[in-house]
Amino acid sequence: MDRIRGQITQPVLIGAGAGVVLGLIIGLIFGWGIWPVQWENAGIQHLRPDLQSDYLAMSIQNFTLSNDVRMAQQRWSEMGENGVEILADLRANPPAGLDAVAVNNFATVVQADLPSGQVGEVPGDAEAGGEGAAPAPARSNTLTTVLVVMCLITLGFGAFLAYLFLFRNRRPAIAANRGSASAAMGGVQPVDIDSTYPEGQEPPIVQYLATYNLGNDLYDDSFSIDSASGEFLGECGVGISETIGVGDPKKVTAFEVWLFDKNDIQTVTKVLMSEHAFNDPAINQRLASKGEPVLAEPGKRFVLETATLQLEARVVNMNYGQGALPENSFFEQVTLELAVWPKV
Repeated sequence: MDRIRGQITQPVLIGAGAGVVLGLIIGLIFGWGIWPVQWENAGIQHLRPDLQSDYLAMSIQNFTLSNDVRMAQQRWSEMGENGVEILADLRANPPAGLDAVAVNNFATVVQADLPSGQVGEVPGDAEAGGEGAAPAPARSNTLTTVLVVMCLITLGFGAFLAYLFLFRNRRPAIAANRGSASAAMGGVQPVDIDSTYPEGQEPPIVQYLATYNLGNDLYDDSFSIDSASGEFLGECGVGISETIGVGDPKKVTAFEVWLFDKNDIQTVTKVLMSEHAFNDPAINQRLASKGEPVLAEPGKRFVLETATLQLEARVVNMNYGQGALPENSFFEQVTLELAVWPKV
């Protein structure tokens, strides 16, 4: 999982993800604000208020001339929830060719519950002291609201991804891991890691201990590689590559040691094998497809290199398990030191 997450943090993929988020935002702005969807054959209730008013005025005029109650009721039903308000406005301010009496007759036929008041009186005049009609309630701009909400959701999702893959918690360096690793070794004496490199050599940018004990069937250690300034450079780790025999706990006969470089296109892997696996042609050949085979021996060092990183792995301690399986075929305990330098 950590290796996959490391791959996702490559600059190319980060740029692609940012492009997708930016494209969504721009698409929403154009789709909802600049070039909104054009409706065709919409119902009367979906038209602008001024067009609804014109339609209702024509319906009243048609009823006045034809006295067709059924048609009047059908057209009234098409007005929707804004019909009463528009009809009241027509009664208060009838357009040319239409009078308040015709509006009242139409309202009676369609059983519209208009506000009480004298014919021609604008609803709300009594409460306003006769100074004029009360202003119509402001209507929220639905499209603007949806656009803002969608943009906020998109930006929030992008921020979550950035936090998850770029600013996630870093794993502690080797100094913080020594105590826990020594305890996990079950009595194995800890090694003074700082003294394992020649005097005068530049110290590694990160240094870790990875310890496996028999019974940890899900063993898969991974560590972040960060520069002194905190920049993410890549990841490294150790995981189970091959088991031998049957039953629990699993008997591990080989481990994968890997190095991921954010500036490289592939993850470099070497396979650390038990003596039995290394000397068995069938097992050795099968595992060679995963990475270069390395025989596990106390003090053994091997190097993994990528475009900008160099990892030196060292077998600090190791013990083989005992049982019915071939001798030196599976590990009881292994402790590896992983040190990473920038490649010169």
